[in-house]
Amino acid sequence: MTAPPRALALHMYRQMLRIRRFEERVNQLFLEGLMPGTLHLYIGQEACAVGVCEALEPNDTIIGTHRPHGHAIAKGVSLDAMMAELFGKTTGCAGGYGGSMHTGDAGVGAMTAIAIVGGNIPVATGMALAGKMQRSGRVVACFMGDGAINEGAFHEGVNMAAIWDLPVVFVCENNKYGASTPVGQVVKLDRLSDRARGYGIPGVTVDGMDVVTVHDAATSAVERARSGRGPTLLECDTYRFIGHSRSDTRGYRSREEEEAWKQRDPLRRLADQLRQLGHATDDELQQIADEVAEELEHAAQFAKSSPSPAPEDCLKHVFAEEGSC
Repeated sequence: MTAPPRALALHMYRQMLRIRRFEERVNQLFLEGLMPGTLHLYIGQEACAVGVCEALEPNDTIIGTHRPHGHAIAKGVSLDAMMAELFGKTTGCAGGYGGSMHTGDAGVGAMTAIAIVGGNIPVATGMALAGKMQRSGRVVACFMGDGAINEGAFHEGVNMAAIWDLPVVFVCENNKYGASTPVGQVVKLDRLSDRARGYGIPGVTVDGMDVVTVHDAATSAVERARSGRGPTLLECDTYRFIGHSRSDTRGYRSREEEEAWKQRDPLRRLADQLRQLGHATDDELQQIADEVAEELEHAAQFAKSSPSPAPEDCLKHVFAEEGSC
């Protein structure tokens, strides 16, 4: 692992902090009854999204999962548009139609997330095929959870990407539980990245709680994909500090286990590295925190003051012709 340049390290810290504070704020707003729907929060996994997205070029694309906020923010979707989408407002990144599990902005290369487990994998393969046929030089990063690797879509999408040497990086965020089921009960592998052997592509497992390690591995995988050598399965060993969704009380895991993982908090680890390298002082880190807090306050006020959809808006984007049913 090589120490990143100061500017990159500080940017990654800011991005991870933006994700962490966004998730904490929307959780608070949800508990206050101000936000509809449900939430699948990304707290604890920030290093995965940021490490991967910082290895991409602006014209590269990502596609996320039902836990997509971190992916979208890391790729550049604005906090205002994200917050408004979760409020169901017309100024949201999907016009209020998508909600928490369908965030994204194609303008910054964050395709609308797909909530179906594994459903985004063949879509990412198709996007990579299109990019290769167009000679665009574009790389696709496809995020998935550990539960997705047992879906048929995983086999079909990864196998097709492998045999055609498509420019895609499959990122498995192994947070140890598929909802409440321990990964060890559904997979007889110590490393999920070993699945890559069956497709003839590289499989790499990294510490998903260390953004620098993730970034190094992602950079290599992206370079491989862009050079025409095909996909990589990148497993990020990580942990969500909260439940699977808002209704999850986490009765399937111990508080001792949770505390052990929190000692590896990716934000704390990068902050320590920044101090040790002389890249940042406590005052500089606090300034970043203050600036992020201002961003979040603006996003919350923007979302609250944005217009709600009109009742007749439910008829927009419906493609069935009148009288066709």
